[in-house]
Amino acid sequence: MHIVNGKPVNPMLADQISVYDRGLLYGDGVFRTMRVSGGHILHWPRHYQKLRQDCTRLNITCPGAALLSEELQSLLQQHVNGIAKIIITRGQQITRGYRPTPDTVPTRILSIFPLYPSPETFYAQGIKLRVCQLRLAHQPQLAGIKHLNRLENVLAAAEWNDAEIAEGLMLDMADNVIEGTRSNLFAVRAGILYTPSLVNCGVAGIQRDRVIEWAAKHGLTCKIEPFGLTELLTADEIFLVNSLIGLWPVRELQTKTWSQFPVSRKIQEWLSHEDN
Repeated sequence: MHIVNGKPVNPMLADQISVYDRGLLYGDGVFRTMRVSGGHILHWPRHYQKLRQDCTRLNITCPGAALLSEELQSLLQQHVNGIAKIIITRGQQITRGYRPTPDTVPTRILSIFPLYPSPETFYAQGIKLRVCQLRLAHQPQLAGIKHLNRLENVLAAAEWNDAEIAEGLMLDMADNVIEGTRSNLFAVRAGILYTPSLVNCGVAGIQRDRVIEWAAKHGLTCKIEPFGLTELLTADEIFLVNSLIGLWPVRELQTKTWSQFPVSRKIQEWLSHEDN
């Protein structure tokens, strides 16, 4: 089920989104993908805060939390356990060209989808991770934002067709480790937690924030800084997080393998508590 600007729509019809919408024409917008459990969206305040921050950085008017909550509730009646998505575009603009006009009214698109759980082995035994050939470009003005321009991730995810590989690791043009194609990355080395700096590129997800908060609460030093693949391969543990998967330990990357994930297990258990 989908709702566009407050109205339920049939996804099979072609006239629901204007061909002049800047989200379609230029990827001019932002989105959030959220886990639904027991009829409510997990960590909704965090998701909305990120949505509003991203809209602000792109100078798009963000719909109010109350309005989005009300519309989401009608979707949650369709799937009490699933995936909810919010897309906010800058809106429809008849005037051609990249330059937005100040009178453009944002378009909001809300959707709900069934949840297809990941294999239990991903959580229990870890996943196989590969290094993507595509390198993320530097654009500090967009860094951290979950914007609609996701072609880098699309092309990176298309690089492999091996069911044994669950995720791809993305580096930037300077060969710094940045993130997974759909996840944030952490490494543990000598009792210190590391996560890549996202000042030049990458998406800052809410689960990344939660892991950083967990480290602060439990006295574990967390360093947010650039590091490369060579440094990553010396880690005692590697794990990936996002709002849908929770936490996946990494058991294999290139020729390196891991079988013990003591820190990952603690964080994995903590993240599974919906009210944190």
